[in-house]
Amino acid sequence: MSEPTVRAAERVDLLTAETSEGAQELQRRDLTPSNELGREVGAVLRLDGRVLDARSIDVERPDDETMILNMGPSHPSTHGVLRLMLELDGEFVLRTKPVIGYLHTGMEKTGEELSYVQGATNVTRMDYLSPVINELSYSLAVEKLLGVEIPERATWIRMMMSELNRISSHLVWMATNGMDLGSSSMMIYGLRERELVLAFFEKTAGLRMNLNYVRPGGVAADLPDGWQDDVTVICDTIYERTFEYDQLLTGQPIFRQRMIGVAPIMAEEALALGVTGPLLRSTGVAWDLRRTMPYLAYDQVEFDVIVGTYGDNFDRYAIRLNEIRESIRIVRQCVEMMPAGDYRSQDPKVTPPPRARIGESMEALIHHFKLFTEGFRVPAGEVYSAVESPRGELGCYLVADGGAKPWRIHVRAPSFVNLQAVPLLMRGGSISDAITVISTVDPVLGEVDR
Repeated sequence: MSEPTVRAAERVDLLTAETSEGAQELQRRDLTPSNELGREVGAVLRLDGRVLDARSIDVERPDDETMILNMGPSHPSTHGVLRLMLELDGEFVLRTKPVIGYLHTGMEKTGEELSYVQGATNVTRMDYLSPVINELSYSLAVEKLLGVEIPERATWIRMMMSELNRISSHLVWMATNGMDLGSSSMMIYGLRERELVLAFFEKTAGLRMNLNYVRPGGVAADLPDGWQDDVTVICDTIYERTFEYDQLLTGQPIFRQRMIGVAPIMAEEALALGVTGPLLRSTGVAWDLRRTMPYLAYDQVEFDVIVGTYGDNFDRYAIRLNEIRESIRIVRQCVEMMPAGDYRSQDPKVTPPPRARIGESMEALIHHFKLFTEGFRVPAGEVYSAVESPRGELGCYLVADGGAKPWRIHVRAPSFVNLQAVPLLMRGGSISDAITVISTVDPVLGEVDR
């Protein structure tokens, strides 16, 4: 065979070759062990293999009656670069297997090569819809290891910015969930209101997203002049418009048919999977770290933990809509109770000197230079710090070896954990409801593939 012919044959082989994700691939039913089959249909919910609903594992079903279909990875329909492998019986979903890893950010390993000073610029990009809360979890962990007390004003600024970030994240969810169900109006309205929050972020931190605003020791800058008026306008505007969303969606017949009773999950199942956030609270479990394990000054403000009853799509929608209102309630209290004082710790170990002194003092210039090139050293130890993100419990586990960089970083990402519930939620549902189920889980794939 001539050389051009060989090359042509190799090219045909490459074009016809099947791609495989290895252990993540959804295999034919007759090639799948029963315990793995139980996980794929959402019946096995613990690593020890305990089956909550053994009747749901239909091992005897012939493969020629079903079809394995790929859905994704395609953004935005799967809310990021998420691939789902589905086994279908006609239009009904029998098995689901999420396939992840297409983003490959590697932020945890990257964070181990960055100093503690630089770390917030890395973690802020994980859940890019709630960057402030990412930075908060990391900063609280570093401060626990350092034993640094931050000023009261910095605490309240962090809390206010976190709740504004929760509002903007839930607005994106309202927008995209509406679009998934055919409401292009909700997409326009949700992103319109989110702009109010992002404009305030830009005014305060200089950036709309990935702010690097919450840092170990406090925040990067004090609130801008006139911030009370800006925040009041945001709260008043968004609060009024939540009732417009309510009128647009809640009573709409098609919306209700697609949401009520669709993809239910029980409290026992949710707890077995370790899911948190609105997905857990939709089952009636009032688990919110702001209330159950208070941090910042959440024990000094009044707000309600919103819970559901049936654990279905509609409960998850209603929870997020009402959480926007509760976050507005918290932000209003922050405006009223915001203390005066420093916005960051004055401990020179973690805080650079005032910029005005850099041009006047050689010591200040050296201090600034060393802090941002070498960073500060953190005593050896390990710590776990968890906060309530819009998607659930966001935890940062740090191991310090006494140097200027973390020895180990691991993030307990709620999007990653909650994704385990997708096979259970989709089991027995129609293919048309698959996108809606993904939406109400609300995963952010940057956090999943961190």
